[in-house]
Amino acid sequence: MNTNDTILDAIEQAATTVGRVWPLHSFVTANPLSGFEDRPFHEAVEQAESLFGGDGYPSADVFRAAFEAGQIDLETLQNELAEHGYDEDPETLLAQMESASETTPQGDDETTGQEAIDETLTKWLAAFLDEGHASWSMPNREQGFYAAFRSVARHDQSLPNRSAITTYPDDPIAALETVLSTVPEEDWASLFEYHLSRLPGWTGLIKQREASESDWNAASPITLTEYLAARVVLTDHLDGQLTPPAEWTAASTQEQHPSDDVPLAECWLRAWEATYRGQLVDAVTETSQSPQTPGDGGRPDAQLVFCIDTRSEIIRRHIESTGAYETYGYAGFFGIPMRYQAYDSEVTTDACPPILDAQHFVADQPVASHDHDHDRYDTWVETKRTAKKTLKSLTSNAATVFSFVESTGSAYGAALTARTLLPAQVYDILTATEERVPAHADFCEPGLDHDPHGEGSLPHGLSTEEKVEYATTAFELMGWDEFARVVAFVGHASQTSNNPFESSLDCGACAGNPGGPSARVLATICNDEEVKSALRDRGFDIPTDTVFVAGEHNTTTDEVSLFTADIPASHEADVEQLRRDLETARADSTAERTASMGASSPGTREAERRAADWAETRPEWGLAGNAGFVVGPRSLTEDVNLDGRSFLHSYDWQKDESGDALAAIVGGPLVVTQWINSQYYFSTVDNAVYGSGSKVTQNPVGNVGVYQGNGGDLMTGLPLQSLMASDDVPYHQPLRLSTVIHAPVERVTDILEVNADVTDLLDNGWLSLTVVDPTRDGTAFHYDGDLSWTTPEKPEEAAQVEASEKPTVAPIAADD
Repeated sequence: MNTNDTILDAIEQAATTVGRVWPLHSFVTANPLSGFEDRPFHEAVEQAESLFGGDGYPSADVFRAAFEAGQIDLETLQNELAEHGYDEDPETLLAQMESASETTPQGDDETTGQEAIDETLTKWLAAFLDEGHASWSMPNREQGFYAAFRSVARHDQSLPNRSAITTYPDDPIAALETVLSTVPEEDWASLFEYHLSRLPGWTGLIKQREASESDWNAASPITLTEYLAARVVLTDHLDGQLTPPAEWTAASTQEQHPSDDVPLAECWLRAWEATYRGQLVDAVTETSQSPQTPGDGGRPDAQLVFCIDTRSEIIRRHIESTGAYETYGYAGFFGIPMRYQAYDSEVTTDACPPILDAQHFVADQPVASHDHDHDRYDTWVETKRTAKKTLKSLTSNAATVFSFVESTGSAYGAALTARTLLPAQVYDILTATEERVPAHADFCEPGLDHDPHGEGSLPHGLSTEEKVEYATTAFELMGWDEFARVVAFVGHASQTSNNPFESSLDCGACAGNPGGPSARVLATICNDEEVKSALRDRGFDIPTDTVFVAGEHNTTTDEVSLFTADIPASHEADVEQLRRDLETARADSTAERTASMGASSPGTREAERRAADWAETRPEWGLAGNAGFVVGPRSLTEDVNLDGRSFLHSYDWQKDESGDALAAIVGGPLVVTQWINSQYYFSTVDNAVYGSGSKVTQNPVGNVGVYQGNGGDLMTGLPLQSLMASDDVPYHQPLRLSTVIHAPVERVTDILEVNADVTDLLDNGWLSLTVVDPTRDGTAFHYDGDLSWTTPEKPEEAAQVEASEKPTVAPIAADD
């Protein structure tokens, strides 16, 4: 192996410990310790602490508050502690945890000489990785980061003898080889790991950019190799410590806890999780074991398919209470892995989970029958663009800026005052304005017909067979055998003002983008008469009077907009009744949600205020509180208030004889929900390291992330206001995901046998799994590692579960 290959292999090895970070405009919730998921959870958090300095468990104060609030069952806690050799009473053990946290030595980096290097690199990383925010771009970005850095470093007056930077090789690998010539090859991976861990936010973003096919990375390419070359060259130039300090090396390579040596905090966390999981499983089991009351045989008033998002659980509960409505849960990209381009957008978005690659290019296309709406929209957009361009020109031009401020200052002052003091009224004005302007869905339809001449790497549109397959998959996963006159696919998006983290409140299954476009695509597919005919041939008895519509749930205000520009006259009354009932559900849902945020006057008006108030740090809770994932029919949970804490995916085991549908859920949505849950967990337990601190002191940078203060590393997780009820009291209970699947346990065992990625997550304690088996009278089987199970009746011994004789599922790997 030549030196180049050795360097690249060492970088690849070191990079496994760096989690990918997505830009804020397309925020993807991901486990910040994804590179450690191949080891037990307690070992992973200890190793990550040595690399990044972050705590991996809730503090003793958080455990105490949960215990006193009854969220941790005493008997469960005592059993967990005794099992792992902790004999003292809980209070004594909490005191020990507090004492240990107070005496934990803090790292001291002053001797490493890396602070100046961090400061210099973050300055140029911010300039290079900017995605359209800066008015003046960094020069030479098209040449790549290392070349651009070398070209600007000689002008950086903070560097001594700065011209010497250009004496290093112009090839990044050659530069690494030159600087590392005195370091043994076997130490290179550890050295790279140390330097990558210095700025995990920036390096995580680089890792994501390198792996993506984004237009930004094509225009200004960057790799971890280039970053490391710049870093070690700068370190060598400043006579910094190139190799990791001894204390860092000792911590990162120390002997980890063996699997049977569980830390005290892990015991408390397991007891807390077991208490919550027991309540969730009991609710599902009770319903599963209860005799099902047959319905009246009538068709539902309508069927609505929402995203599995925890926020959907609340609105689903309330819409079901207003009439004979059925609701379903399905991943919010609605099974279509597409690269989407909105009508008036110059950029595309991959509207699918990060574990999937986009397979189709779909763009909005104006419909000839709606030319009037099309023209009105174009006029409005052009007016806004002209005004924005003029405003930017006036405010950035030294010759006009003062006169502009003098002439418009009073108007600006009035507008700022209104936004600050009367946000609800501003919401009314904005809403009234939007109602006068047609929406995309009023005059556009997604271009789904296959175009063999379309430009780009992805096929434009879909073939008829592909459309049929996507619709079939959706119907099979949800277990449909009856169709209402109106079936609505409802994506979701948020609405906030002055919020860098806005996309974190959009659809996680759509990679931090709104879910409405995906809903429109599936509705359009299902309305295709050729597709309907093929679906009927496959056993789906779709009535001739069934119409599929799309919608979008505003999770901040709970308004559900239905896109019905082309609804037939025969269904207008059905849709209007659905709209009225959705408004009733909205009122109940906003009252519940805003009350949880401490609103003095909870309800729809408060939700609208939060959406429009540019000083509001908590427009909504997002997915805070998430702790459970239920896979099964809605009948298991429809009479249970899950408090917006559970992801809900529809599934009917009786309509999935092959097990393929469940395998797809386990290999896809389950993995994504674990990512979401992990980011909320780590952002809560150590917000300074794994979160992003207070919104009040954040500074957006480059349209890619935020700083705390005026520089430094990118913050990688969620802000305090998304997680905490107050400075010291978490709203989000930091629990790992508890998954409950309603299916034969043998079927689940078969799936886990061929899906090593998910099995590793379970075996290593990153989430838990309980199977409620309808073929065994609703008995609950808890996954106990190594494909074994225990039951509440026999917790001390593994339940004997034989794998089915004919496994029919194929492995599904999650692509990190």
